Amino acid sequence: MSPIFTVIIIVLALLAILDLIVGVSNDAVNFLNSALGAKIAPMKVILTVASVGILIGVVTSNGMMEVARSGVMHPGMFTFREIMFLFVGVMLTDVILLNTFNSLGLPTSTTVSLISELLGSAVAVASFKIYADPSLSISDLGSFINSGKALVIISGILLSVVIAFTVGAILMYFSRILFTFRYAKGLKRFGAVWCGISIVGILYFAIFQGMKSSGLFSAEVLGYINDHIYVVLFVTWVVSSLIMWILQLCKVNIMKITILAGTMALALAFAGNDLVNFIGVPLAGLDSYMIALNNGANENMLMGELAKPAQANIWFLVVSGIVMILTLFFSRSAMRVAETQLNLSSQHDEEERFGSSPASRSLVRTALALNTFYKRIMPEALLERINKRFVPLTEEERGSAAYDHIRAVVNLTAAAILICIGTSFQLPLSTTYVVFMVAMGSSLADRAWGRDSAVYRITGVMVVISGWFLTAVVGFTASFIIGILLMWGGWISFVIILIICGYVLCYNLIFKSKKKEDDEVERLQLKEDANAEDVLYSCTETVVSTMEDVSSIYNHMLVALYTENRKVLKETVAQSEALYNEANKRKYNMSVTLKRLEEQNIETGYFYVQVVDYLSEVSKALLHCTRPAYEHINNNHRSLSESQIMDLKTINDEVDNIFATINQMLRNKDFTGIDEVMTMRDELFSTIAESIKNQIRRLKNQEMSTRASELYLNILNETKNMVLQSRNLLKSQAYFLNKIQVSSTRP
Repeated sequence: MSPIFTVIIIVLALLAILDLIVGVSNDAVNFLNSALGAKIAPMKVILTVASVGILIGVVTSNGMMEVARSGVMHPGMFTFREIMFLFVGVMLTDVILLNTFNSLGLPTSTTVSLISELLGSAVAVASFKIYADPSLSISDLGSFINSGKALVIISGILLSVVIAFTVGAILMYFSRILFTFRYAKGLKRFGAVWCGISIVGILYFAIFQGMKSSGLFSAEVLGYINDHIYVVLFVTWVVSSLIMWILQLCKVNIMKITILAGTMALALAFAGNDLVNFIGVPLAGLDSYMIALNNGANENMLMGELAKPAQANIWFLVVSGIVMILTLFFSRSAMRVAETQLNLSSQHDEEERFGSSPASRSLVRTALALNTFYKRIMPEALLERINKRFVPLTEEERGSAAYDHIRAVVNLTAAAILICIGTSFQLPLSTTYVVFMVAMGSSLADRAWGRDSAVYRITGVMVVISGWFLTAVVGFTASFIIGILLMWGGWISFVIILIICGYVLCYNLIFKSKKKEDDEVERLQLKEDANAEDVLYSCTETVVSTMEDVSSIYNHMLVALYTENRKVLKETVAQSEALYNEANKRKYNMSVTLKRLEEQNIETGYFYVQVVDYLSEVSKALLHCTRPAYEHINNNHRSLSESQIMDLKTINDEVDNIFATINQMLRNKDFTGIDEVMTMRDELFSTIAESIKNQIRRLKNQEMSTRASELYLNILNETKNMVLQSRNLLKSQAYFLNKIQVSSTRP
């Protein structure tokens, strides 16, 4: 046997660990978000509960391993050599694909990714085999691929999306009418019965979706429950409701128990059913390797034995569970993916991650029209009674949780019940799709998508759903290409592809540091107990660093424009966009910061508003300089003339002097030279005016191209605006510091 297959086994083992890490980072949102969104318990408690579910799930997942071995293909049609290249192509694609989604903070289905990659790689290997064998034709492809099962699994995507969203919205609507946002009184009356229903769905889900193949329940027991399902569910509901009622009498928070139980059940089912998505292929590769060794190390033997039931080593499962738990506790990507769903379903007015789109705006207008029609046909008294049930909590009442316990229970229960129903009817529902769409439906019914946020959140949902379908297409295509290359190039292609994938992973997981981004996020946020002095320090640091960045970016932009350095110009655009986005975030969170100021500091707040606004205008003017400059060079337009460059160099020198003076004042908090800045500003404006006159003369003499002229005039105007707003910023910052210092010395 060639040593390359031993290397492939080692690579598959390493990829299994990486796939566990990136896979759990993406799928953790499925079972964590309800508990995280409601802040039902400290983070460590939530993760510990989920970890227990994962440990139980991994040791009961043995029966699902056949999916990777024979769920998509007929292994008896492939030789050992072919099957090993097929498996390594799947794993390389899967790790890269899931890591890409994690870096974007988007949840996707690891099941769909695995199925599409297995299908793509199997089609690639089968196609290459058909091409190389004259006795085979393209019509024989069906004998290699178990296409019927694969297509049934993928076709269930759309069904799960629609059903989950609808059911989540309906259950949340009636739950909110029953309990309202101030649910303490209603919970005393109906809480035990309502939570009992949730416990029934969660238990049924845990047993039949998470542990059905564990061997803990005999076939006779499972068969009896299926034959008497309604009686079993009714008895379980009565017992659960009674237990919840007793616990409620003992002053136990039954909502907390229900949510944590649902979290454990979803984590159990995730580990039990989705573990195959991460280690199923490597274990199938190991089994193939051992089968070949036991048959004389024959590389050309057919792998029909893979169609037999899988028996995974329990220690492989335990180690996998440990890796999953460690990832759960330490993965920042998992929290980033979780934040996407929480942002889209939050009850708070906060910065929206996604922008608007024509489709989302059209949907919102349609919804508003339907709402107007609904109000017209419904009795006014009934509408008033319904609206009273949806009166939201004040900011002080609701705290910092994304949503309340009622919605968390609805999300968990609806997802658990839907997945159980889908399983009983053998419908291929994706856990990721069901959990996400239930959360989106419940947030819509809970009126979390107001007129100020609906267009952005609908766009976000559409982006996530598009990513799901993209998962299948990209997974199939990428694994198909890699499979063809491996079959064509053998070990040479394997080494090259491995190096490329290794570089991509190292770049994304190690070298691509997020420290700068995290530092900027921290700079934008204030602690909850921040006082006026904290606001002063944060604002001063932000203004100083931003103005220094503006000065540096502007200077680099002009130099790169002179030398037609496209790479540097592209970097200045990215940097200026980051500054502008940061300024917009600060404007959006302005009300939160103002609350940190003492109520009597009205004038302090007024000047803070001015500082933030001027900072945004400065960054906007800079962006309007860098972006046209990059587009001009990127489109290969004619460069600026020598006379234009000389004028801009003169202007750049004066701008440098102004910014240096402003930055020195900001750092030293000494504003005695404000009048000097005013004089320098007026001199710059005179220089700009003279430069515009020079340009007019050049145009009359037809010495310039039209596009170069437009760029030149744009830079002059935006430079004037940038310096004007910078001087205004300096003045407002001086007033702000003065007012906040005066206020702090008051008795």
